[in-house]
Amino acid sequence: MKKIVYAGLLILILSCFSLSAKAESTVGYFGFEPDIITNYIGASSKKMGYVRVTIDLMLSNNSDIAIVEHHTPLLRDALVEILSKEPEEKIKSLTGREEIRAKCAEKLKSLLKEETGQEIIRKVLFTKYLYH
Repeated sequence: MKKIVYAGLLILILSCFSLSAKAESTVGYFGFEPDIITNYIGASSKKMGYVRVTIDLMLSNNSDIAIVEHHTPLLRDALVEILSKEPEEKIKSLTGREEIRAKCAEKLKSLLKEETGQEIIRKVLFTKYLYH
């Protein structure tokens, strides 16, 4: 009798792990191509700098990639607008970069929520971040 109970518990535990693995496998990724490149506000009005960022989106569901592709122009415009308004000090600091990433994530999530009515984006990832 104990063997049957243990076997039942083992099957239950394994099925829970299987369900959680399936839930994680539905995550999708979308990368903006080409990279986002824009000027930013320099320390003096005569000095212009630029930033080049490779941005990937972690999506809640792999099937949402087509939705994000459809709205890419809107999302790309929002990213360029945010990056171009940031001061040099923020662009060049690690804490500033994280603030910019969080601002981008918030904006992109709200735009897609407004357009689709769904929470599509889990995270915004800066996979390459270059400035001059």
